[in-house]
Amino acid sequence: MRLRHADGQLVHLSYCTNVHPAEDLAGVIGQLDTYAAAIRRRLDVDVLGLGLWLAAPVAAGLAADPQARRRLRAELAARGLEVVTLNGFPYQAFQAPVVKKAVYLPDWTTRERLVYTLNLATVLLDLLPDDAVRGSISTLPLAWRQPWDAGRAGQASRVLAELAEGLTELAWRTGRAVRVGFEPEPGCVVESTAQAAAALSGVDTDRLGVCLDLAHLACAWEEPAAALARLAAAGLPVVKVQVSAALAAADPVAAAATLRGYVEPRFLHQTRAEPCGRAADPADPAHATDDLDEALAADLPGAWRVHYHVPLHAVPEPPLESTVPVLRTALRELFAGPAAGCDHLDVETYTWGVLPAARRPNSDPELADGIAAELAFARDELTALGLADVSRSGRPGGVPDPTQVVPAGPLSRQPRGEEA
Repeated sequence: MRLRHADGQLVHLSYCTNVHPAEDLAGVIGQLDTYAAAIRRRLDVDVLGLGLWLAAPVAAGLAADPQARRRLRAELAARGLEVVTLNGFPYQAFQAPVVKKAVYLPDWTTRERLVYTLNLATVLLDLLPDDAVRGSISTLPLAWRQPWDAGRAGQASRVLAELAEGLTELAWRTGRAVRVGFEPEPGCVVESTAQAAAALSGVDTDRLGVCLDLAHLACAWEEPAAALARLAAAGLPVVKVQVSAALAAADPVAAAATLRGYVEPRFLHQTRAEPCGRAADPADPAHATDDLDEALAADLPGAWRVHYHVPLHAVPEPPLESTVPVLRTALRELFAGPAAGCDHLDVETYTWGVLPAARRPNSDPELADGIAAELAFARDELTALGLADVSRSGRPGGVPDPTQVVPAGPLSRQPRGEEA
């Protein structure tokens, strides 16, 4: 979807397709009808944005074949879909039965990661709408924190320099720019905005910056205003914002039985207790674990935030909560001022398929309903901050009809309350 900030800037709102398993181009195109086109109809918008995820083999094939890129662009356009951003974090097999730490490989010490990301940039340049200012790619925050030493850090710096050079070359040849945003995530070399400022010091900020995932920001117990000020002071642009919410428990002991329903084998659910935001090391084992089952066994002290992306519009079952208040505060800091703080927003709830059974969609239409409800929620938060919805040319003011959106399953809508 498209929104217009008061400063005149066009802000793109999309949903990330890494929620769908597809390891070849036919699978990617098949998703467009099963989910994306259906979501667009539910939202009643002229154009729906996708934060497309392409596995490494698909990206390589498209980068080598201009005709295949033209075909993909035509398939998107025929369904009223557009792409300004790609998710380049998972390399492949993101919806495999077990992913866990494999999602961080290959990391930014390797040429495989460099080649994959430049392939994505090549593809994106041919998918961008004609009026898009630029494209963006989100990627992992260098590597998982172990093993990491000065030698690996030096190697990563060299690879990032090659990345910036490659992006510059593409911009020179095509006249259009793609920026790459490194996404702080719990447990990684870069978990917090302070670590991002240190690790990315000296990079080419015309090409490289930060992807701010709002669930990850909440799990690091960072205050949005301070985090954004820290990035600005370091000269790091917010290339992309992933509009996401994490699972939260104010009293983990009381919530333990409910939390156990979220333990599952596919994804890593790093858990952070409140004091860790004030610790020198966000992964300090006194306040942090690398998965939810470990946190339940360790009985971490204080309130918890769990790296488990939950549907934006839905209130988790009590006594659990979500970090939507942090999301609202971050969006206010980014968009309530005289200038937009970012122009690419991507709703990234990739965990629909592993939610507890009672809250999980049971069919493709139910999943499409849930994603549409999330996008409507994000749109409503942004229009409440003064952005104009320009996704629908035929309706006065460009505002889609919210009655077209139906939540999936037994989920209740997030109340608009006081921000954190």
